[in-house]
Amino acid sequence: MKKWTIALLMLMVALTASGCASKDTAATTTKTADGKTDYQGLTLKLGVQGKGGLYGKAREEKWYEQAFEKLGVKVEWAEFQSGPPMTEAMASDKLDFASLGNMPVIAAQAAGIKFEIISQILDGKQNTAIIVPANSTLKDIKDLKGKKVAVTKGSNAYNLLTRGLHDAGIESSEVQIIQLQPNEAQPAFDSGKVDAWATWDPYITINTLTRKGKVLAEGESLGVLAPSFVIVRKEIADKYPELVTTYLSVLEKSRLWEEQNSAEATKKYAADYKIPEAIVGGMLKRSKSINIPVSQDIITELQKTADFQESVGTIRKQIHVSEIVNNKFIEEALKSTSSSK
Repeated sequence: MKKWTIALLMLMVALTASGCASKDTAATTTKTADGKTDYQGLTLKLGVQGKGGLYGKAREEKWYEQAFEKLGVKVEWAEFQSGPPMTEAMASDKLDFASLGNMPVIAAQAAGIKFEIISQILDGKQNTAIIVPANSTLKDIKDLKGKKVAVTKGSNAYNLLTRGLHDAGIESSEVQIIQLQPNEAQPAFDSGKVDAWATWDPYITINTLTRKGKVLAEGESLGVLAPSFVIVRKEIADKYPELVTTYLSVLEKSRLWEEQNSAEATKKYAADYKIPEAIVGGMLKRSKSINIPVSQDIITELQKTADFQESVGTIRKQIHVSEIVNNKFIEEALKSTSSSK
């Protein structure tokens, strides 16, 4: 395995979320001279997947720290490898904000975790895929019958795989689904211990551009979108709406930097991950950052996923995803960002 591939996998390894976010019930609020709320004693814990990328730039420049510091709020960062551990941390009040895929969001709602979806950050068309080795003779998702497929259960890639198989007339039980986190799945894929890997970017781009793998099927071709979202712990949204808007405003600042400085962003991300710029360029093309309200079409697609996962027993009860979507924060953030230009 090339050194830069190892470096990227190390960057993606989750750091266990340790400690708790300062209990917001212990914070006190006062009014500043200009009438704004001062959130004394409050610490927000922000969850990210990996060190680099869009959030890496914001962390390096301390944009979140600067924005929240003005309000007397401290920031702590927690790193994860995938979405499910993020919602688990949120359930125990150890995480306040997270960016993650659609399936962990649905599983978390079904589990009764209290949060709201406050922004959509990926369109979900090409950011998940089923990849196979470059020399594989598999041509179609139907060819996975009887094969070994690596996937992180509970992830958006898991939803892509299970819904894709169902639509192709194949039961999940007819495929050897092997639960692996990305840092485990990559070596298994490289060594031929699995026949396919249902995953997300950057792993799709890494394996296709290095010609180690090829795409068997992706979200857009299968008609199974995998949008990603920002979520916030419900108590934070209810008690401190201004802080939620602030979070999204900083995210939009980061997104605009990436959009307006694509060459610089590509170089920076390549240096962060220690990977070739060509791979970063492919990642940015496949998974372009957005920061928008959640549309009715996306809510409908989310509900399809929820209904399917409930029908196969992945989640244990029927849910209505529209109940956890709250667009008021992103609408306010985009309005304030636009007026400040």
